[in-house]
Amino acid sequence: MRNTPGDFDIVVIGAGAAGLAAGEQLAASGLSFIILEARERVGGRAQTRVARGFPLDLGCGWLHSADRNPWTRIAAELGFTIDKAAAVWTRQSLDLGFSREDQAAFSAASDAFYARLDAADPDGGDFPAARLLEPGCRWNPLLNAESAYMNGAELASVSVKDWKRYDDSHVNWRVVEGYGATIAAFGAGLPIRLGCAVTLVDHRGASIALETSQGRVTAEAVIVTVPPPLIAAETIAFSPPLPEKISAAAVLPLGLADKLVMTVDAPDVPAGGHLFGNPNTTATGSYHLRPFGRPLIEGFFGGGLAHELEGSGAGAFFDFARGELGRLFGAGFAARLTLLSETAWARDPWSRGAYSHALPGHSDARAKLAAPVDERLFFAGEACSKHDFSTAHGAYLTGLEAAEKAIAARTRSQD
Repeated sequence: MRNTPGDFDIVVIGAGAAGLAAGEQLAASGLSFIILEARERVGGRAQTRVARGFPLDLGCGWLHSADRNPWTRIAAELGFTIDKAAAVWTRQSLDLGFSREDQAAFSAASDAFYARLDAADPDGGDFPAARLLEPGCRWNPLLNAESAYMNGAELASVSVKDWKRYDDSHVNWRVVEGYGATIAAFGAGLPIRLGCAVTLVDHRGASIALETSQGRVTAEAVIVTVPPPLIAAETIAFSPPLPEKISAAAVLPLGLADKLVMTVDAPDVPAGGHLFGNPNTTATGSYHLRPFGRPLIEGFFGGGLAHELEGSGAGAFFDFARGELGRLFGAGFAARLTLLSETAWARDPWSRGAYSHALPGHSDARAKLAAPVDERLFFAGEACSKHDFSTAHGAYLTGLEAAEKAIAARTRSQD
């Protein structure tokens, strides 16, 4: 390909799963490109941190729909280890605070709820998923808690029509060395400029000018892969403005899910077990006991509870979890827990949340966010995925698609 008037043929904004996937495609195209990343690391909402010798996934941690998830193949090709053990959240492994009889009753209520979701008319009107709850059902709080884990928000804020489109094979595996580590390794070798926040995309001229924290960059096309809150808040401004993008992003907020990891001095705790802190309330944690056989407990918190605990400052997740687990195992057990890591994704300025959900009545927003503009501006990320939103593989697939469209457009313009 011949050189263009701009610095690059294509600029990718964001080095998360979508941006890196776009970069991989662009690297094979012969076009000149650069990936601009505001953080000082790659991966976006995928991040593995090693603490006391254990790789901890602070962001995405499960290969959802692993049997068709491209990251499964990529992880294997990179030499990472895939753990194919069944997902822990599908069962409560210990009869603590949640009797076997109650677990069976909750399972029946859950099956009935999802049957109503499956039966919702795909061509009918949209409405909040909370309407699918059986009025007065004892298990509605826990169903709301599960939505907070899955969607990052309680059922009243979740579009039924959008949620129904999610395509789940129900095969969920993990990468022993870390999902975030996999994605970071995948990006090695791509041209990435870290610490380079884009503030303006000026697409008025023949070339597109990007104002960044490291100066001005020009390109013939741009692929935008940032989370929707950054577009909605105009953290990246567009000139001319793109009001449809801002409106679509505003109704695709990032729900919140946060993780806590604790070390546990209790070898009698079963490896791979799972507990709800309190099945009678929405404000409860989901706990994975000794993942991979390690002396750890992972806590997972979503929705309103995660927002509340983030707002309470450092250590709040640990204090809350220690209280719940102490009530289940006893005060002596709680004393053997030590804080190792906790996240605060809502306070992350380049994410402002965990993963997207469509607000009720706005199930068409994903297509609007993903639509190209003038064959020069392209959009990708998990929020742009119709069927795989909220996942790293959804982000990856949209990144590939955006890159393919951008390459095709550039090729046509040079013919």
